[in-house]
Amino acid sequence: MRKLLVATAVAALALTACSSSPSASSGSGSDAAGGAPGAQALQDAQGVTTVTFWHGMTGQNAAVLNSLVDAFNQAHQGKIEVKPVFQGTYDDVIAKYKASVQQKSTPSLVQVYDIGTRFMIDSRQTVSAQAFADKDGYSLDDLEPGIRNYYTVGGKLVSMPFNSSMPLLYLNADAFKAAGLDPAKPPQTLAEIGEAAKKLTVKDAGGQTTQYGFGAAIYGWFVEELLAESGTLYCDQGNGRDAKAGKVVYDSAKGAAAVQWWADLVKGGYAVNTGRTTADAQAAFKAGRAAMNLESTGVLGGYTQAAKFTVATAPYPKIDATDPGGPAIGGASLWVDGPGHSAAEQRAAWEFEKFLGEPAQQAAWHTGTGYFPVNRKALDDPKDKAWLAKYPQFQTAIDELHAAKPSPANAGCLLGVMPQARKGVETAIEQTISGSKSAQQALADAAREIQPAVDSYNSSVG
Repeated sequence: MRKLLVATAVAALALTACSSSPSASSGSGSDAAGGAPGAQALQDAQGVTTVTFWHGMTGQNAAVLNSLVDAFNQAHQGKIEVKPVFQGTYDDVIAKYKASVQQKSTPSLVQVYDIGTRFMIDSRQTVSAQAFADKDGYSLDDLEPGIRNYYTVGGKLVSMPFNSSMPLLYLNADAFKAAGLDPAKPPQTLAEIGEAAKKLTVKDAGGQTTQYGFGAAIYGWFVEELLAESGTLYCDQGNGRDAKAGKVVYDSAKGAAAVQWWADLVKGGYAVNTGRTTADAQAAFKAGRAAMNLESTGVLGGYTQAAKFTVATAPYPKIDATDPGGPAIGGASLWVDGPGHSAAEQRAAWEFEKFLGEPAQQAAWHTGTGYFPVNRKALDDPKDKAWLAKYPQFQTAIDELHAAKPSPANAGCLLGVMPQARKGVETAIEQTISGSKSAQQALADAAREIQPAVDSYNSSVG
């Protein structure tokens, strides 16, 4: 609890530093402070306008991002230079951003993960993508509706989607066939996964389990996705879309059913418990230790390259067959900072956002990283089509996203302390697995324990 209050206090301090900014509506960011500058601002600028770009990409993702930055800089040589600066994990990025707000030294552009959206709005530091689009008459229609839905608040696109992911059920197709199961007819519900996991669990002559039927990291995002699939809200006020969320409601019957199912599989010996570290759960699947795995589209390339078996994909499961929802997107978006940055700098950041969102760049990003292209036209790019032919497993994600009708449930919860709320669910999963609490009690306790943090955050931002 102390950690939650400390984190909330940090957020409050950061917001206090910009309390002189005009009051912002639920989705306007700092637009009320002057709106988005037009193209003339950049044309009038003398010399090279520098855009400092904070991000959290590593490895192959960073390499592809840097190549896109280089291409943009080359095309705008002598006028704009984007300088990418790696700031650590997503959590690190937003922590450093909060400190930069307090110090009045924010970057020109920052990549923030999906669950940081509420804070970014409340920081009153940003100029929305909608404001720039409206200034230019720039159409946002090519953005994938399901992705655009997440970052639209109060009818406005608050940030530019960039790296989006979808959750999938990954299958060891060879293990399925060995167990007499058809990977082309994958389980669609939690109950069906449970039944398949029993058949897929293998023990050696000494009774030691050599292959578990299921395995996934204890990661709160997976529960968020199950609730979205079921059409169930994660927090009140329409998932924070109708008004500012005042409490989490993940301690619902659906939430408890999902967590209890997970714990029962582990306790029954049909699911491996690798803890909260996602890399450990991924390693278990790639090594054939778990025959089914919940993960994002972002690991598809790594799975197909590392696994010594045929990797198959299936849509993310539903809690019950009659559930009406679809999954929510994950990943991150890009935010242009306003206060403290010249009109030319803001405009240059927007030009870079537009560049990254174009079909050619999104196709390069998609094929180079595995993230879902946010621009629908990227899927028509010849390079993207060739990549999809090589990795047909990704078609599952495309079909999944296009089949999901945007709704408050799969828009995701807007909550100022969403990272802490996610960790509370992870604690509840652990408590249920250990048997110290039932799923319902563990989630109810988590919801109660985070309430002071929610109240403190909301009171700090007005």
